[in-house]
Amino acid sequence: MPKVAVIGSGFGGLAIAIRLQANGFDVHLFEKRDRPGGRAYVYEQQGFTFDAGPTVITDPSCLEELFTLSNRNIADYVTLEPIQPFYRLYWEDGYQFDYTNDDDLLYNQIKRKNPDDEDGYRRFLAYTEEVFEEGYLKLGHVPFLDFRSMLQAAPQLIRLQSYRSVYSMVAKFIKDEQLRQAFSFHTLLVGGNPFTTSAIYTLIHPLERKWGVLFARGGTGALVQGLAKLFQDLGGSLHLEQPIQHIQTSNGAIANVITNSGEKYDVDLVVSNADVVHTYDRLLSDNPIAAQTTRQLKRKRFSPSLFVTYFGVKKIYDNLCHHSILFGPRYKDLIGEIYNGPDLADDFSLYLHAPSVTDPSLAPDGCMTFYALSPVPNLGTTDIDWAQFGETYQNKILDYLDQRYLPGLKENLVTASHFSPTDFKTELNAHLGSAFSLEPILTQSAYFRPHNRDANIKGLYIVGAGTHPGAGIPGVVGSAKATAGLIIEDFK
Repeated sequence: MPKVAVIGSGFGGLAIAIRLQANGFDVHLFEKRDRPGGRAYVYEQQGFTFDAGPTVITDPSCLEELFTLSNRNIADYVTLEPIQPFYRLYWEDGYQFDYTNDDDLLYNQIKRKNPDDEDGYRRFLAYTEEVFEEGYLKLGHVPFLDFRSMLQAAPQLIRLQSYRSVYSMVAKFIKDEQLRQAFSFHTLLVGGNPFTTSAIYTLIHPLERKWGVLFARGGTGALVQGLAKLFQDLGGSLHLEQPIQHIQTSNGAIANVITNSGEKYDVDLVVSNADVVHTYDRLLSDNPIAAQTTRQLKRKRFSPSLFVTYFGVKKIYDNLCHHSILFGPRYKDLIGEIYNGPDLADDFSLYLHAPSVTDPSLAPDGCMTFYALSPVPNLGTTDIDWAQFGETYQNKILDYLDQRYLPGLKENLVTASHFSPTDFKTELNAHLGSAFSLEPILTQSAYFRPHNRDANIKGLYIVGAGTHPGAGIPGVVGSAKATAGLIIEDFK
């Protein structure tokens, strides 16, 4: 029975740990923090429960598969429920748009905004459904280990104009600028700039239409706990507060892993769900091949970071949806500054998460739980001392919300905290504090992304946002499926 060390218990780490344990491997899952989840951590403050990281759950089938492959039912571990609308979009001129898969509501909103765009949207939808079929259903779980695999996919990718950006493809079909923003912002949720990210990422739209946007009763943390319980029910070993400090190799192959306390585990293979640069630069620090990979990785473009404000209020806002997107006064120029710096913009666009709209148990009676997420430049793009500036930026976000969307917020505020780019670097070992690893541009996708199986270090595998297919819950769970297939093939 091959012995496996999985480093990091984010969604990618949990998913591959479950897959390998269900296939007869002896899996040991190591987590730095005191509970599983990685970015999907949970904070509890004064009776409020805050999901720290991913809150948008799509493609439940990729999660259900983790249970069915071991003859279990996801409903016995976690309750997933649909959210409508998926998002409510707000602009500063007062315009609102409910983003949904309710066709009557969606088409009526488009028609009222710009009648000519109704037909344009139908053609855009037909295009994205084809992209979804090719880019997600066919290629989302296929590891691109050599250039030949990329060449085989190239004709279809070229035919679908993958060389164009998401925004340019939306603009090809839709003329109204606010509707263009409504159908192009999704790439920001996986670290991609709509103006530079490949049009393949328009597949997010039909993916959401097909399966909806869901919420795990109890928060994303409840889904993490369900996956962790499944892994342990299968016989897997979960090691909390045991960060891996070093991966040792011998004769070009994995030999063992060493924890922070100095404990050594001899293993046959390692799967790293840690940040991909951290894996090669720090965990494999004495390996000359890994040093070369590190140099190559550091030359790549990394996605921006995030500034997340968690806050609870002793007030109920009846007008809110579960997910809201609050567009600022600028779109393209603001996104350009987020990705390229060199300064932090004075304005911002926000994603506002209000989970107690759906699940009041996440806040005390008469209260609401929120987080507001602002995309910001990573630490390699803009030089900001977040330890000094964080509280100022948090107050700026809270003031903005109080003035425009949540009147009375400041006077009813019970608790507030934040997570900055510096925290991404120190708490999550994220290179440059990037929230989504490598930026998902065409030349950093599929074969051009770090591979699911290392070509030079035998027994080293990668899952998570830094490998194929990329960030987001379906992406990292898909990476686990691709990587697990390689491991099972290699060892069995």
